[in-house]
Amino acid sequence: MIVFDLQCGPLGHRFEGWFGSSQDYEDQRARGLVSCPSCGSPEVAKAVMAPNVGRKGNQVSIAAPSHLTPPSQPVANSPLPPEAVAMLKAVAAIQAEAIKSSTWVGEKFADDARAMHYGEKDVAPIHGRATVDEARDLIEEGISVAPLLIPVIPPEEAN
Repeated sequence: MIVFDLQCGPLGHRFEGWFGSSQDYEDQRARGLVSCPSCGSPEVAKAVMAPNVGRKGNQVSIAAPSHLTPPSQPVANSPLPPEAVAMLKAVAAIQAEAIKSSTWVGEKFADDARAMHYGEKDVAPIHGRATVDEARDLIEEGISVAPLLIPVIPPEEAN
């Protein structure tokens, strides 16, 4: 596992992200799965990090004066309030019910949504993967799309 300090673009919130590898981080970010836990922004990048190097055994730790210590921020991985947990469970149940009547189209989502919009394909509920740019293009063309709030495991990747 690797830990990255991450920062969202719009508001500069900093948080930690744990990934299997650097490539795992890049893949998840490219698929839009990495977002700021404070504001939800998908514009996330690695923040500058200090290396974790241990002190020499003969060095003494000197605490920084309190006026130089940055104010503490809420920890992103602290337990959620019970109300938030209940709300997430309700959203997951509603989404799962909606997906039952929808077809997984995978990476062809943008192409299929566009074909339905322009009458080249019969209109049907679908879900799949689209990049942020593909989703933006669909919206600019007047094609209604919405992100799934709870990540979905593609059928071919499910156990």
